[in-house]
Amino acid sequence: MSWGRFDTRTIVLIPIAIAINIVLGQTVGTALKIPIYLDSIGTILVGVLAGPIPGLVTGLLANLIWTYVLPAPFHSDYAAPFAVVAAEIGFVSGVLGQLGWFRSRPNTDSTRLVVGAVVVGVVLLAIGYYGFLPFYTDGSFSFFNPDASADPFFTIVGYIIGIGIVGAIVGLVALLFVRRDLGVAYVAIGGLACGILSAIISAPISAVVFGGVTGSGTDFLVAAFQQAGSDLQTAVLQQGLLSDPIDKTIEFFIAFVILQTLSRRFVSRFPQGEKAVGLEQA
Repeated sequence: MSWGRFDTRTIVLIPIAIAINIVLGQTVGTALKIPIYLDSIGTILVGVLAGPIPGLVTGLLANLIWTYVLPAPFHSDYAAPFAVVAAEIGFVSGVLGQLGWFRSRPNTDSTRLVVGAVVVGVVLLAIGYYGFLPFYTDGSFSFFNPDASADPFFTIVGYIIGIGIVGAIVGLVALLFVRRDLGVAYVAIGGLACGILSAIISAPISAVVFGGVTGSGTDFLVAAFQQAGSDLQTAVLQQGLLSDPIDKTIEFFIAFVILQTLSRRFVSRFPQGEKAVGLEQA
């Protein structure tokens, strides 16, 4: 297995990816009230395009810079302890990219496409049903955090995030049913697996270092599980096993759609680019 390499394009991409992570992550953490993070899209792209080690390094550096280098309003006290989780996301993304899980698979035969559509449908329904509905049934849903006085910059980025999530879902539907692209199902399964692993790693960090309160939109999930009778350790793990698979699946979807919009010639110039965009006849 190749671990990727740091060629010139990768070295240029890494700081861009770090900036994407921090801007999106800080916006979600400070301005939005949604149970996801969106702070790993850049890391995922580097992992897929350049390999596991560049992905790992990108995730690690992003979280360390986020806490120890940047001033307000981009500073976060919570990012650095989770650097190991960010590194894991980059590494897993690189491995899945190398295995071809982000590869487009257009013109899939009807039987396999139906199976893939069912998988994606179940994932999306689970995200909506288990990740959002139980906590907003009282009609109090708010995309923006009403308790935070967000910088106007983060408010603007928040709207961009909302549009981006909707656009990613529309893009996935188009890829699945217009191009008959089975690659969407691979990405869904990969995102779920990465999210579960991330939850297992991050839960003890959240509980021990921060007492389950990390200043993000997921804090209310920890509180809800504790009110239901769970102790802190269990509540944090329950929150992670709910939020992380949702978050990573959405981020994998967004990364997949971004890769499909980029020119194949451009993507193929990265160390692992051919594996990311190579076409496989289904």
